[in-house]
Amino acid sequence: MKGKLIIIFFSLILFSCKEKNTSRIISRVEVQEFTIDSTSIRSLIAVDENNLVFAGSNGKIGNYNLEKGLNKLKVRYQDSIIPHFRSLASNGSNHFALSIANPALLYKIENNNYKIVYQENHEKVFYDSMHFFENGKDGIAVGDPTEDCASIIMTNDGGNSWTKIPCSELPKFEEGEAFFAASNTNIKIIGDTVWIASGGKKARILKSTDKGKTWEIYDTPIVQGNGPQGIYSIDFYDKNNGIIIGGDYSKPNDNCKNKAVTKDGGKTWTIIADNINPNYKSCVQYIPKGNGKEIIAVGKTGISYSTDTGLTWKHLPNKDFYAIQFVNSTTAWLTGNNKIGLLKIK
Repeated sequence: MKGKLIIIFFSLILFSCKEKNTSRIISRVEVQEFTIDSTSIRSLIAVDENNLVFAGSNGKIGNYNLEKGLNKLKVRYQDSIIPHFRSLASNGSNHFALSIANPALLYKIENNNYKIVYQENHEKVFYDSMHFFENGKDGIAVGDPTEDCASIIMTNDGGNSWTKIPCSELPKFEEGEAFFAASNTNIKIIGDTVWIASGGKKARILKSTDKGKTWEIYDTPIVQGNGPQGIYSIDFYDKNNGIIIGGDYSKPNDNCKNKAVTKDGGKTWTIIADNINPNYKSCVQYIPKGNGKEIIAVGKTGISYSTDTGLTWKHLPNKDFYAIQFVNSTTAWLTGNNKIGLLKIK
């Protein structure tokens, strides 16, 4: 395991819409990378400036501490199946990791011990993302359709038991519409409201304002129609203002209709920066305390950031990561293929 420090210098003035003549000057960004062998990491929990929890491929779940290094747990199923994780969530007390493919295996992890709290066997099963609501009791995970609706499982007891919502209570999906297990960020939760972003044949937003009891579905103008096209990540700064990003995974340099914003809670969306980079990205996040103007997006094509609600962007090429999560307005953890990273805004 080794670390390397990459320092990118750039000048940037961020204007606040709330305080007249107030600005933040960013003089540089530091990205410190750490090698994590033999695992592709697409899900993380940024604990604090010194600690990261991640779940990756090959059954690897780990905690990385800047002083102590890596403490990892290797998960197996019946001594033969090694699960591949792309979903990781915390209820404040325990961590939960959900595997892709068949069988779907959802593990509760406590004190380096783990047990399965949900299992689903189906030839089409493939879970993509998982998060808890703020109370730590209610949680949600989403996956590709096994019938004619999204696969959505819920918990109301802190993750000890999970129940799948029947298709009769969900909007119908188009044939070929699904989700992407790209960065564990096609779910966003604020209060009792949850948004889920789809891709493939359609690129749409599922929305519930009552923790999954009832649902609406809304169209977006994001590129769609083919398997790898659609929305890969969604974030909201508040209940009205949000952003979606994605594109075409098979054409990562394309930047046509791959990012859009909403001002009405996800009902309608407007394409931004069309035919302008950033190109395909797997994760988008609002920077905390950035007044909804400061946004960062990461993917295999590099890191991009905006300070004007996504209208224009700056780029840090050759910094390929799958996911990012902020600890505060100046610090974020990153995950990628065989690596994690610590990003500092100076």
